[in-house]
Amino acid sequence: MSAAQTYDFETKLFINNEYVNSKSARTLEVRNPVDDSLVSSDVQVADAADVDLAVAAANAAFKGSWGSLTGHERGELMIKFANLFEEHSKKFCFLETIAMGMPISVIQVFAALVPRYFRYYAGYADKLEGDAYPADDGVYKFVQYEPLGVCASVASWNATPLYLAWKIAPALATGNTVIFKASEKSPLGALALGDLFCKAGFPPGVVNFVTGAGETGHLLASHMGIRKISFTGSAAVGRKIQEAATKSNLKRVTLELGGKSPAIVFDDADIENALAHCTQGFLLNSGQICAAASRTYVHESIASTFIAALTSRYEAASQTLGKPSLDVSTSLGPVADKIQFDRVMSFIDHGKRDAELIVGGKRKGDKGWFVEPTIFFNPKKGSKIYQEEIFGPVLVVKTFKTEEEVIDLANDTEYGLSACIYTKDIGRALRVSTSLQTGAIAVNSAFMPNPSTAFGGFKQSGNGARESGKYALKDYLEAKTIHIQ
Repeated sequence: MSAAQTYDFETKLFINNEYVNSKSARTLEVRNPVDDSLVSSDVQVADAADVDLAVAAANAAFKGSWGSLTGHERGELMIKFANLFEEHSKKFCFLETIAMGMPISVIQVFAALVPRYFRYYAGYADKLEGDAYPADDGVYKFVQYEPLGVCASVASWNATPLYLAWKIAPALATGNTVIFKASEKSPLGALALGDLFCKAGFPPGVVNFVTGAGETGHLLASHMGIRKISFTGSAAVGRKIQEAATKSNLKRVTLELGGKSPAIVFDDADIENALAHCTQGFLLNSGQICAAASRTYVHESIASTFIAALTSRYEAASQTLGKPSLDVSTSLGPVADKIQFDRVMSFIDHGKRDAELIVGGKRKGDKGWFVEPTIFFNPKKGSKIYQEEIFGPVLVVKTFKTEEEVIDLANDTEYGLSACIYTKDIGRALRVSTSLQTGAIAVNSAFMPNPSTAFGGFKQSGNGARESGKYALKDYLEAKTIHIQ
C-alpha cells in the first residue's frame, strides 16, 4: 500500500443498518500520532438517546428477524461477512493506521485474524449442544443453552480488529445482537464495517457501532436493556465497567485487562530466538499490547551477553522510528497520542531514578509521538516501572539464579495475563508453565492469540472469563433446565 493511497470514511454512528448523526451533535477529534495531524473532527459522540436507539434496534432484531434464523443461517451470514472483510481489508487497515499510527505491516497481521475468527465461530453457530440426563427417577432432564439478548462491547484502541473478532463473532454465533464501541482514539475502522454487515445480509439492528469516550462506555455498562458487556482495557476502567454493570441490572461482564507479563530466558535457550522475540515480539505496536512481555528475566550466566545483544537490537530499532506508517517496510511506529506519550515518558522519568538506563529513554524527533525503545536494568524493589503496566516500548530486565527464584519473581505481580519461557528443556518448560500464575503461556516465542484457544488473565488481568475459542461461547449463553415428568 502506498502512502498516497487514501479512502473515504464514515464518522456517523451505525444503528439499525443506517449511518446516523448523534442526537447530541457532539463530535470528537481523531489525530494521527505520526505527526499529530488532524484526521477528522467530525466523529459523532453517542449520548444516552443514541444508546437507547441502539439498544432498541438490537432488541427488536433479537426478538424478530435475527432471532428467527437458524444457527446454520447465522453461520452463513458470518462467512459472507468474513469474505467481504477480506475484500475490503486494505481500507480497514488504512483507517486504523491513520488513526493509530500503527505501521500498516502490523495492522495487517491483526486484520488477518478477523475473517479467521468469524469463520471459526460460524462453524459453531449450528453446533451449540445441550445436555440430556437419564430418566432413572421418572423425570426426563434437559439443559439447553439460549442467547442472552443484547450484548455490548467496549474495546481498547491498540488492537481494534482483534477485539472486533473476539467480541462480535461469538456473540453472533450464539444468537445475540451486538452494540460495539471502539475507542475514541481509533473509531474509524470499526465504523467502516457497518456497511459490510449490511452487504453481507445481516438484518437491521443485529450489529451496531457507536462512538464516544468513557461517558459512552458508561452508558452501555449501566443500560438496563443490555444483558452482557465485554471490555478490554485498563484495570482502572474495568473496575468502573464492573461497578456500573452491578449497580444496573447485574449484567454479565467479561473483563480482559492489563498485564505486566514476564519473559524468562534460561541458560539453555536458543539465544538468537529469544533475542528476536524479546525485540520484535515486545516492540510490536510499540509495546502497546496487553500481553507484551515487559519484564524480562535472564539467567545470570548469560546475562551480560544477552543484554549487550538486546541493547544492540533496540538501538537498531530506534533508527527506524519516523518512517511513514503506510510504508510496508515500516515495523515500528509512535505511541497512540500525546496522552499516552506523556504517560510513557513519566514512567521513564521514574525509571531513571529507580534503575540503570541501558538504552533509549528519550523522544525520537520533534514531530509525532515517537519514544525510543528503552531498556532498564535491575530496578529497585517497588519501582513503578517494575510493578505497573506502562503500555509503551519500555522493557525492564533482571537476572536470576535458579528456577525457583525466577518463578517467584514472575509471580510477584497483581497481573497474570501472559508469559514467555525460553528453554530447550521440555520438562522445565512444562514445569514452569504449571507454576506461573498467568492465563496464557508461550514457550520459545512471544504469545500470539489463536482462534482455537482461550485468552484471558489471572488476578487483576481479568475476572475469570475468557475470550477466543470455544471457551467464549458460554459467556454469551444462558443455561436453561427443563424437567419433564
